[in-house]
Amino acid sequence: MGIARTLIAAGALAAMPAAAPAQAEWPQAPGYYRMQLGDFRVTVLSDGSVERDLPSIMSQPDLVRTRYRAQHQALPARLSINCYLIDTGDHRILIDTGAGELFGAGIAGQLVANLRSAGYAPEDIDTILLTHIHGDHSGGLSIGGRPVFPAATVYVDGADPALWLNKAVEALAPEAQRATFEQSQKTVGPYVAAGRLKTFTAPAALFPGVRAIALRGHTPGQSGYIIESKGQHLLLWGDVIHSAEVQFEDPTVTIHYDVDPKAAAATRAAILAETAESGILVGGAHLSFPGLGHVVRNASGYSWAPRPWSSQP
Repeated sequence: MGIARTLIAAGALAAMPAAAPAQAEWPQAPGYYRMQLGDFRVTVLSDGSVERDLPSIMSQPDLVRTRYRAQHQALPARLSINCYLIDTGDHRILIDTGAGELFGAGIAGQLVANLRSAGYAPEDIDTILLTHIHGDHSGGLSIGGRPVFPAATVYVDGADPALWLNKAVEALAPEAQRATFEQSQKTVGPYVAAGRLKTFTAPAALFPGVRAIALRGHTPGQSGYIIESKGQHLLLWGDVIHSAEVQFEDPTVTIHYDVDPKAAAATRAAILAETAESGILVGGAHLSFPGLGHVVRNASGYSWAPRPWSSQP
């Protein structure tokens, strides 16, 4: 018997409990992670995770299967849904809101619970910056048609509401996009009705230490947010990367959620080059929680270097 088979067999024998608790009795720890960025407190908040059959929705399915197999990762893949709270002292700025109720109970929608575990309430949030309008980024804005964040003003690049909140455009859209139009109007709509949706055109300075950059392609108005305090920087880039296992090494691989796949791939190639060169700390919406790390250039493309976990902010 080979070494690997021996280890697996021994582990299987050692891992046989008399009576294992039900899976529901094994909840994970509260899904938040803090770090200090200059004078700003950054709290990464998990909205949960979602399972996706990536070979069926990415542009090079055989490559996807090969990369996941080489890295001993299972398919369907489980993607984190990360949101980021920036407490500047003057503002409490939430970047993206997760999926809310859109993906069904027990799949996502954990943002508010984890926000409370981190010591904040939805009423504490005065500003929401959306990287873009898609169900797993803007879906947590409203539950049952009611705003979750009653004191917040929502900001997004104007190209996204011009698409997803436009009934005339929806009428001409392909069937595959209809759900996104419906979800967007259901969750963003209450803030529009209350006069609390504001648009900008990236690049734009929004608040002291917070500016938007254009990362268009995945959606027409996808934006990244650069957070800066005391010379320290953090880029929150939304959906530049869906699969770390595939897209760092090959930025040309796209996903069917991309509104403009060619532009999304070009944006990804450009921002990977820039972040690898600058060494800026990056936060990704779908990188394994807490999704913080650095982009590293290597011989075959790029790789992801996660920021070491720390028990101290």
